[in-house]
Amino acid sequence: MQNKVRKTDQEWKAELTEEQYRITREKGTERAFTGEYNDNKEKGVYRCVCCGNELFTSDTKYNSGSGWPSFYAPVSKENVETDIDRGHGMIREEVMCARCNAHLGHIFPDGPRPTGLRYCINSAALKFEKK
Repeated sequence: MQNKVRKTDQEWKAELTEEQYRITREKGTERAFTGEYNDNKEKGVYRCVCCGNELFTSDTKYNSGSGWPSFYAPVSKENVETDIDRGHGMIREEVMCARCNAHLGHIFPDGPRPTGLRYCINSAALKFEKK
């Protein structure tokens, strides 16, 4: 993994919108079916909105019906990290950017082949680069 990106809360607040900050730095979630990339079908790369790290490609994106952009695999396992999230009375697996620790969303074991995984990601945590 590349060098870690570390910034103060004030630096993040100066660079991100309120919604991006709330989701990526405070582990928030956008409402289902409201995110910019939920229905995006263009070809390209989804990067971390905080640091630009490549996270997912359109080749692994699929319509899960969950209301959030869903992917069955990251660009590379080294580009994302996971941790146990015990918030909101549930136990889930949180997905974070490995470069800057931005909260991206959660991963679930109900995705399609070949991985069987569903990376359920907030649009506000992503920046799409069209190819």
